[in-house]
Amino acid sequence: MKKIITSLSLFAACLAYSQGSTLIINNYSLAYDFHGNIQALNVAGGCYPIISSNNPDMVVVPADSNEINGLHLEYKNYRDQFGTSLYPMAAWNVSLSATNQMPRAWNHPSLLPGGVISNNTKWVGSKFQMYHKGTNNPETFFNGNLGADVAPCITNESYITTPYGDAEWFTITSGGNNYTYIQIF
Repeated sequence: MKKIITSLSLFAACLAYSQGSTLIINNYSLAYDFHGNIQALNVAGGCYPIISSNNPDMVVVPADSNEINGLHLEYKNYRDQFGTSLYPMAAWNVSLSATNQMPRAWNHPSLLPGGVISNNTKWVGSKFQMYHKGTNNPETFFNGNLGADVAPCITNESYITTPYGDAEWFTITSGGNNYTYIQIF
C-alpha cells in the first residue's frame, strides 16, 4: 500500500511541475525585433534539468508580431512547437547538472510531452536583447533577464521598463490551461 501511495504522490508531483504551460511571445513594438534565449528549469528544487534554446540559440520575433495579427511565437511544448510554431526550435540545450550539458533534437524522447525532462521543467525566463527592426543593430539599452525569479537558480525581473520600450513576463490560467507570456511594448 505504501508503494502505491508513494507512486501516486510522485506522479502528482510530476504533473504539478510538468511543462504544462504554453509559452507565448507577443512583440507589440513597431521599432524593435525581439532576440532572446528562452529557458525552462526544474522549479521544484535543485534547478536541474535546465533547458535553453539551442538551434537557433536566440529566438527572433520580429516587430509587430503578436496574437492580434497571428504572428506571435507559441510553444505548446518542446516537441510540437517544431511543426506548429512560426519560430521553430530544432534543438534544445539540456543541462542535467552543472557539468552535463548536451544539445537534444526537438523530438528526443525525454523532451516529448510526458517525457522525463518535459515533466520536470517550467518556463522561467528569457535573456533578451532588442534589435532595431529588420537589422543586426542592437538597441543597447533595451535588454535584460525577463521571467520568473527562481532564486537561487536564476534571477529575473518580471517587468523591465526603458525609454525604448517595456517587457513583461506573466502566467495566466484559462480553461484549466496555463499560458506563460512575454510581452514587448
